[in-house]
Amino acid sequence: APFDPTYFLSRSVSNVISSITFGSRFDYEDQEFLSLLTAITEIFRFSSSARGQLLDIFFEIGQRIPGSHHMAFKWFSELKEFVAKKAKAHQETLDPNSPQDFIDCFLVKMQQEEKNPNSFFSMEELVATTLSIFFGGTETVSTTLRYGFLILLKYPEVEEKIHEEIDRVIGVNRTPSMEDRLNMPYTEAVIHEMQRFEDLLPLALPRRVTQDVQLRGYTIPKGTEVFPMLGTAMRDPKYFARPAGFDPQHFLDEKGQFKRNEAFIPFSTGKRSCFGEHLARAELFLFLTSILQHFRFKSAVPPEDIDLSPVLVGFGTIPRAYEFSVIPR
Repeated sequence: APFDPTYFLSRSVSNVISSITFGSRFDYEDQEFLSLLTAITEIFRFSSSARGQLLDIFFEIGQRIPGSHHMAFKWFSELKEFVAKKAKAHQETLDPNSPQDFIDCFLVKMQQEEKNPNSFFSMEELVATTLSIFFGGTETVSTTLRYGFLILLKYPEVEEKIHEEIDRVIGVNRTPSMEDRLNMPYTEAVIHEMQRFEDLLPLALPRRVTQDVQLRGYTIPKGTEVFPMLGTAMRDPKYFARPAGFDPQHFLDEKGQFKRNEAFIPFSTGKRSCFGEHLARAELFLFLTSILQHFRFKSAVPPEDIDLSPVLVGFGTIPRAYEFSVIPR
């Protein structure tokens, strides 16, 4: 029967992040886990709405006036409280000689720097950083895959080529590994094109300039908050022949081999680019190939009726809701 893949994907992806940050995985039917995933999904959706963007600009005012945006505050508080409980529990069981996960490693560093008054490592920073990893690591990869599946439903010939490459390189008797990426240029190109086309975080994350900067005749004073608009690079016609369309050929050369493109920057660029980039790349490849190794996708509507335009674009790009079926191969 057709189903909505939203929570199927977010549960799987989030458990990868949970094992890294908390040192444990959740049962897929765990009610606390499901409520956390709902909070993450709804916060991301709200942040991408017009109301969410206004709240981001007028945050102090928004806190003082009534409205549905207070539900987003409630969801965020629940997530923060959950992470704080996990951090406190880790404190009580910490073995400095054998850290088991990210929280343990952070706590060990806190102990090492407890006499440093300027140390970055505090419980407040631990909670904030862990929450960022849990939230960002869950929502970005799962939404990229969910949008990507919709793209494959729209273009079944692309899915078929991935099946052919999986059968040729991996077969059916073993699970995909990261080493397979080098021998699967078409699949790599499709994943890159999914990320480019989707433009999941159009404004990336805000940064502050560390000194006065001159740019095109303007002075940007030190401390100014700036947003790098990643989509302007990833839809630049100088670098991509069909910037508004979905075309894996953007990342393939004349011989069908994968080719890089300097305008492909979904993880931003420079020293402050996404530190989870390597994990995200691995997850996208392994989830996509593992699923397509065993299943074919079947759309609930004809491909020509599938609308790939996002339902919301703000902090994030949100794909339209859809249902599909998976058929064992």
